[in-house]
Amino acid sequence: VQLQASGGGLVQAGGSLRLSCAVSRSIFSSDSMGWYRQAPGKERDLVAIIFSDSSTNYADSVKGRFTISKDNARNTMYLQMNSLKPEDTAVYYCNERRSRSPPYNYWGQGTQVTVSS
Repeated sequence: VQLQASGGGLVQAGGSLRLSCAVSRSIFSSDSMGWYRQAPGKERDLVAIIFSDSSTNYADSVKGRFTISKDNARNTMYLQMNSLKPEDTAVYYCNERRSRSPPYNYWGQGTQVTVSS
């Protein structure tokens, strides 16, 4: 299984980006898919997660600015990022996991997001 993250780039503060995570097979059976980010010298943290019933959770720091969604027909997850701040600068990773048998936990390769002030 491959997760291909894309859509990162350099943007000014206040701007927007949309990240995509394309999965090489159906995501219908996943328990959850999520976006994580890791800034230099920091741990990888959860940004947003979407569950199989399409319910969502967000880190407090991005609530009201970021929106996670998925398209099961396209096997793709998205992260719409608005009102970007310099502190959003990080490598963003997508994740797909399932706890039921057979369990799995897959990561994409990461896409760099840089927000200039």
